[in-house]
Amino acid sequence: MTEAILFYPMALVAIGGALGMIVSRNPVHGAMFLVLSFFGIASIYVLLAAELIAALQVIVYAGAIMVLFVFVIMLLNLHEDDLERPRLTPGTILGGAAALAFWMISFMIFADLPDQTMPVELSEGFGKVASVGRLIFGPFILPFESTSILLLVAMVGAIVVAKPRI
Repeated sequence: MTEAILFYPMALVAIGGALGMIVSRNPVHGAMFLVLSFFGIASIYVLLAAELIAALQVIVYAGAIMVLFVFVIMLLNLHEDDLERPRLTPGTILGGAAALAFWMISFMIFADLPDQTMPVELSEGFGKVASVGRLIFGPFILPFESTSILLLVAMVGAIVVAKPRI
């Protein structure tokens, strides 16, 4: 019961931030609305007893990724006349109608599902740093290291593309 009381305001913050990002005309304001949405999602993770995922959500997405987004926005150097285009075009009307239809179909599908509740008992150390570390550096060491190599290759590729001479 307490989770439901806390869940709905947090979900409204996350959804409100996402909607604010979509309708915002200013890209910097849109980025700040996205940060608000990230914090709402992180608070929902805390309710799910996944404190590590909540902390990573704030540190990685609301911190590092948003710094990159703001740098890209600053590099674009948009002027006010670039932001004054009409927002109601046939494409936006069609996209809004498709999103509304998708939402309605999803609601009808999920309304027919039987009521399922979360298990009351979580496994020992669920969502804690030690248990996640044991998994990452145990059976999932190869995918973890493969991901780090993939990120390194992507970073080197971005540097090569960005600089004509290294």
